[in-house]
Amino acid sequence: MALQDDTIIEARGLGKDVEVGGRTLQILRDVQMRVARGESASIVGVSGSGKSTLLGLLAGLDLPTRGLIRIASREITALDEDRRAELRAAHIGFVFQSFQLLPNLSALENVMLPLEIAGRAGEAEEAAQAALARVELSERAEHYPKQLSGGEQQRAALARAFVAEPEILFADEPTGNLDNRTGERIADLLFAMNAERGTTLVLVTHNPRLAERCGRGFTMKDGQLSEA
Repeated sequence: MALQDDTIIEARGLGKDVEVGGRTLQILRDVQMRVARGESASIVGVSGSGKSTLLGLLAGLDLPTRGLIRIASREITALDEDRRAELRAAHIGFVFQSFQLLPNLSALENVMLPLEIAGRAGEAEEAAQAALARVELSERAEHYPKQLSGGEQQRAALARAFVAEPEILFADEPTGNLDNRTGERIADLLFAMNAERGTTLVLVTHNPRLAERCGRGFTMKDGQLSEA
């Protein structure tokens, strides 16, 4: 299975096992996946089917038990944690369902963080201010996460994810903790980024309306992935 020039995400023969109570549990089984630059793709399935595990592996947050993953032509399964972190900083943004904002940092400081980690501290504040304006949070820039509503926290998390203009954005249930109206607003921002910047978007969701907005759809069942 040769890698095509426009492929930015590729998984081959991906498997993930965990030990539970002295037994080996297969979370993922022989997952094959390919996503082209600029595509939007959804992954749906029941809770516990392996969706979030797959997303974390694709983002280099964990390593598979078997198989390989290529991101932007680099085999991340052959990299150590430091090199994977460098690749994430260069290519990937991630939006978590639980926001994952650092409580002791303001919204502005949370959004600045990816650029500071990437050695771009000189441009961090200006870029973070622009990102917060994009999600209509300029007036809340100095507020801490506990002072923000759930929707505001998710918008701050989204600003943090795209402040460095990543090639790939992974989103794990990005509207799962939000009311319908706020969830639609977050979804609009995700797809605007995909359309305006050509950012590759891969999201895990239980929301059929959100999944339908993606150009491609995958279904996870019992650790196996199929394309809809």
